[in-house]
Amino acid sequence: MDNAVALVQAYLRINGCFTVAEFPILEGSHGQFHEVTDLDMLAFRFPGAGHLAGTRMTTEASFEVDRGLHVPSGQADMIIGEVKEGARKLNAAARKPAVLAAALSRFGCCSPSEAPETVDNLAREGRASLPHGHSARMVVFATSADNMDTPTYRLISLGHIVRFLEDHLRQHWDVFGHTQFKDPALGFLATIEKARRGHQNDSRPAL
Repeated sequence: MDNAVALVQAYLRINGCFTVAEFPILEGSHGQFHEVTDLDMLAFRFPGAGHLAGTRMTTEASFEVDRGLHVPSGQADMIIGEVKEGARKLNAAARKPAVLAAALSRFGCCSPSEAPETVDNLAREGRASLPHGHSARMVVFATSADNMDTPTYRLISLGHIVRFLEDHLRQHWDVFGHTQFKDPALGFLATIEKARRGHQNDSRPAL
């Protein structure tokens, strides 16, 4: 998995999302199939998700979802995310109506017959209300916001994600300090935090 995609996945999981990374979209003709593109990130979040179990804090105070994610209040939320590291242009293939319709239909967000209208709203406004009552929206995760062609999409910088994850690990270190991470991005950041804390507590002179 691409490092930037792994970072975004860790961020979304910490904020209570189920994620699918680098989801391939296939196109078929006369029995032959080929990959059109892949969607960097698909994420789904139930309302109220993200509370940390095992802390001494109350459930209400245990976790606050990152405000920069702009999670809709009281509503399930699906994110179709594009991750850009360096490049300033979005992946045109990932925004094609047929690609978006395939993703929404594949995950049961809407039926194939409902997909065209939903996709039209999604592409035009960056978000859409789906027949089952939850929202779908386009989010771009990029190294820099400068000159990004995102007129209707939510944009979150990778720098913001790093700061959020580092702060979150420090704030809840009573939980995370005892966790064996399988997520590569979170595991790496947790290792850095452990090393930093170990260095601060080491009274021996540096060699």
